Amino acid sequence: MMKNSVIGLTVATAVIHIALFNPLMILNGVGYLVLLAALYFLPQTAAYRPTVRYVLMGYAAVTILGYFVLNGDLSSPLGMVTKLIEIALIVVLWQAGSKAAA
Repeated sequence: MMKNSVIGLTVATAVIHIALFNPLMILNGVGYLVLLAALYFLPQTAAYRPTVRYVLMGYAAVTILGYFVLNGDLSSPLGMVTKLIEIALIVVLWQAGSKAAA
């Protein structure tokens, strides 16, 4: 269940970023997809899943911070929805990491 949540939240935020047709946002969206692939779909990175999980959490956090540094406001509904998705992604990744460690 958590895996599906991580996949859904990551793909959602990646698609939103890519759909903005801004080169920086496209690269950000592609970054999300690459990290998702490394987390669940590339057997070569299976041994590094805990590390990739934390990298994806950090990536989402940096994306949130970057949004507020570059935009500095809360006026964009799409921006706020995307930030909520990214916060949810961080929470689910944290929970998945806690369950994996238990």
